[in-house]
Amino acid sequence: MTGLYTADQVRTAEEPVLARTPGGALMQRAATGLATACLRLVGRAVGVRVTLLVGAGDNGGDALWAGAALAGRGAAVTALLLDPGRAHAAGLAALRRAGGRVVTDAAAAGLGRADLVLDGITGIGGRGGLRPAAADAVARAVAGPGLLVAVDVPSGVDADTGAVEGEAFPAQHTVTFGAVKVGLVVGEGRGHAGVVHLVDLGLDLPAPAARQLTDADVAALLPDPGAGDDKYSQGVVGVHAGSATYPGAAVLCTGAALRTRPGLVRYAGTAADGVRAAWPEAIVTDGRPADAGRVQAWVVGPGGGTDDEARSVLAEVLATDLPVLVDADALTLVSREPQLVRDRTAPTVLTPHDREFTRLGFDLGADRVGAARAAAAALGATVLLKGDATVVADADGTVFVNGTGTPWLATAGTGDVLSGVVGALLATGLPAVEAAAAGAHLHGRAGQLAAAAGPLIASDVVAHLPAAVHRLTDRVR
Repeated sequence: MTGLYTADQVRTAEEPVLARTPGGALMQRAATGLATACLRLVGRAVGVRVTLLVGAGDNGGDALWAGAALAGRGAAVTALLLDPGRAHAAGLAALRRAGGRVVTDAAAAGLGRADLVLDGITGIGGRGGLRPAAADAVARAVAGPGLLVAVDVPSGVDADTGAVEGEAFPAQHTVTFGAVKVGLVVGEGRGHAGVVHLVDLGLDLPAPAARQLTDADVAALLPDPGAGDDKYSQGVVGVHAGSATYPGAAVLCTGAALRTRPGLVRYAGTAADGVRAAWPEAIVTDGRPADAGRVQAWVVGPGGGTDDEARSVLAEVLATDLPVLVDADALTLVSREPQLVRDRTAPTVLTPHDREFTRLGFDLGADRVGAARAAAAALGATVLLKGDATVVADADGTVFVNGTGTPWLATAGTGDVLSGVVGALLATGLPAVEAAAAGAHLHGRAGQLAAAAGPLIASDVVAHLPAAVHRLTDRVR
C-alpha cells in the first residue's frame, strides 16, 4: 500500500532529520536519488545533454546538486536560472565545480536539443501557475526532444490537491522525495506528473492523508475459494437496476457482479427478461427486492428511474441492515432525500460522478480528496467519487485514491460495471471503504486489459474482469 502525504506532513517529518544531520545532507541525499533515477531513465550519462530549469529555493537546489552529479558522470549540463539572485548558492557552486554551464536566457539554455530537462522551478512550496519567464522556458522544453522530469512535484501543480491554476510543467516522469504527495495522483496533477518515482529519505512519516492500493493489496482481498466454499459462502449480491425498456444497466451490473466473485447473484426488477437471457447463471425475479430472497449486499439505482416506484424500491433497500451501493438514478433520489442515507446504520456506498456529486449538495472545487471526505462525513457513508483518479472516502476520514484505469473507460455503461464489481465485494463482507477501493482498482485493471485491443465498450470490461482478477492474484502466489 502506498501512503499519500501533504506537503506539511513531509516538511514536519524532515525536521528531525535536518536537526541530526549536517547542513545540506538531506538535500544531497535527495539529489543523489534524483540523479540516479535520471540515469536509469536515459540509460547513460556520457554525452547526454541536460538542461536544468532552476527557480529559487530548495527545489532549484535539488536540481543543481543532481545536475552536478550528472556532470561529474560525463553529462553536458546547462542550468537556466529563472531567478538568478535567489538561486541555491551551494548547489550552484557544486554545478560550476563539476563543469556545468550557467545561463539566464532561455534562448541560450539548449532546450531545443536537450536529451533531458529537469524541472526545479518551484516544488512543493509553489502556488498558482508558472510566471511568464518560467512558462516560456517550459514551452521551449515541451517543443524540444528532451525527456521531461519534474523534481519532487511538477511546477505549477499544487502538491496537496493536484490543482493546476495556469501553466504547469507537463512531466513525463516525476522523481519525488520522502513520500508520494497527494497532488501527484489526483486532479490535474495526475496528468502532469507522469510516472512517479519515489526516493526514500528515511523519514519517520505519520499516518498518511490518503492511501493507494497496490495489486498485491487487492489480491489479498480476493482470496481464491477453498474446498469448503459453496455458492453462498462466496457472497450473495442482489441487484435492482434497469427496466424492461432499458435493460442494459441491469445486464451490465449483474454480469460484472457474476464475473467478479461468481458466488450467487440475485436480480430483482423489471429488466428480468433481459438479464435472464444474458446471464442464465443469475437467479432472476420479476419483482421487488423483497421478492429476491436472501442476499448479503444490494446494488440499487443504475437505470432504475426516479419516479415514485423507484423511490419506494430505494427506501425498501435502504431500510434493510445490509450493505447497499447506491448509484446513478438512485443518487438523484438521495439528493432529494439525503436522510434516506444519513439515517442508516448499515454500510452505504455512494458512487457519484462530478455532476451527481454536485447534485448531492457538495462543492467539488479543486480539492477532490477534501470534497469526498467532507461529503462522506456529512452523509455518514462511503463516497466513491468517480474520475480519472477515483477517490474513495469513508465517514471516518479514511481515503483511498485509485491509481488504475484508462481514459477509454469514459464511455456509457462502465459505471454500471463498477457498481456490480463493488457490490460483489461488499457481499463478501469487506468493509465498505475497502470494497469500494478494491472494486475501483479491479475495474481499472479490467479496463486497461480491454483497452489493449482498442476502443472499448462496457461489456468488454465485464468480459475482462476474470482475467484482471487472475492477473492480480497470480502475481502474489
